[in-house]
Amino acid sequence: MKALLKNYRQSPRKVRLLADLVRGKKVKDALATLQFVEKRAASPFAKVIAAAVASAKQAGKDETKLKIAKVTVDKGVVQKRYMPRARGSASRINKRSSHIVVLLGE
Repeated sequence: MKALLKNYRQSPRKVRLLADLVRGKKVKDALATLQFVEKRAASPFAKVIAAAVASAKQAGKDETKLKIAKVTVDKGVVQKRYMPRARGSASRINKRSSHIVVLLGE
């Protein structure tokens, strides 16, 4: 079963740290791990996994046998903002976002 979160407003580089943490684990262990990680993306990541589990239950799969088969964190849209600098110039600020895709298997 598959669940995804699009345009989550945090850089993919930071979210991939959590993806590497839960990849290949059982769903129960992954949710327990995310509960104690002190990263901002932990809560949305757990919600995506819970959504995938709900989708699997709807399809008649056994929740205890599910494990995280594949997790991808891809680059989303980048909002470009500008910060005024010295002598009338400006520097760009990139506000990055990411797409999280969780695929469950047995």
